Amino acid sequence: MRIGELAARSGVSVRALRYYEEQGLLKAGRSGSGQRHYPDSALERVHLIQMLYAAGLSSRTIAELLPCVEAKASTPQSRARLLAERDRIDAQISGLTRTRDRLDAVIAATESPAGCCAWEADAEGADAEAVGGGGATRVVRA
Repeated sequence: MRIGELAARSGVSVRALRYYEEQGLLKAGRSGSGQRHYPDSALERVHLIQMLYAAGLSSRTIAELLPCVEAKASTPQSRARLLAERDRIDAQISGLTRTRDRLDAVIAATESPAGCCAWEADAEGADAEAVGGGGATRVVRA
């Protein structure tokens, strides 16, 4: 498939696909006129690359680990790297969970009329407005 089709099917921009190729994450054959052509397996590879990027891995780390991930085989070094990345992701999840719990506590505290603060909507009710105008968010202490 050509680069435009891979972009459309994967939901990734053509520019990103070119970047993946530059980083050695994705390989394309070339036609006589120089157009990129990808095998059908490239779609799954792009999804895997996207998943690893979303997990916070750098392109360098992805390039190091991708062969092991795809082959479902690893060396002691690559296994240690994969475990370290998994531990880093677990720490991020824990931090995000704590942040969500704090936000839940603030939301619960501000839902009651006796809560510590209340939000005031603007005249159109679209978003909050700052005390004194200006269209910014305002918190009114109860």
